[in-house]
Amino acid sequence: MKYLFLLCALLIFSFTRGQNTNHFASEVAAIQKKYDTLIDPDKETIVFVGSSSIRMWHDLQKRFPEHQIVNAGFGGSQASDLLLYTNELILNYKPKKVFLYEGDNDIFAGKKSDEIIADMMQIIQKIKAQNPSTKVVLLSAKPSLARWKYRRRYKKLNRHFKKLSSQDAHIDYIDLWSPMLNKRKVMKDIFIEDGLHMNAKGYAIWYNTIKPFIN
Repeated sequence: MKYLFLLCALLIFSFTRGQNTNHFASEVAAIQKKYDTLIDPDKETIVFVGSSSIRMWHDLQKRFPEHQIVNAGFGGSQASDLLLYTNELILNYKPKKVFLYEGDNDIFAGKKSDEIIADMMQIIQKIKAQNPSTKVVLLSAKPSLARWKYRRRYKKLNRHFKKLSSQDAHIDYIDLWSPMLNKRKVMKDIFIEDGLHMNAKGYAIWYNTIKPFIN
């Protein structure tokens, strides 16, 4: 009976992973198709990848015109989804630097920080296996109006990100949480109507915070 239970659990897990894969397959394929025609293989590439906060940063390339930028964000993704598509969304472009934004949706989905960090570490290991000198930049989870009640869990995750970055000279951590606060409350005028995704003012904060880490 015990082994039957374990078998069922494994089948459910595999099915769930399969659902996640299929859910993002068309979006990942579209990203690949887009950059197949845009990328100059002779230029160094910087990849921004993660959930919708990355995907909706529409002027990312214009913000950093002196660099070749790949915006590989795919909306609704979690760290486990990015782990499945690390080859397609990161390694395919042989980047010199990778900015990772995951954890926002993971916390909202009820995942614990340790589980998220485990997935992120596997992603980093894959990047390092391709090129040990590739710089990985962990973007902290952002605060938002829609998910403010989970702020303690987000802050805990960010502490884990910061600790992870301190263990490797090729990993940086960027605190996006603090610049988006007004004293101890999240700013209200940096989001669109859903209270989760940012408007131009919000992305301006991200730009000014991330810019020193680009070069």
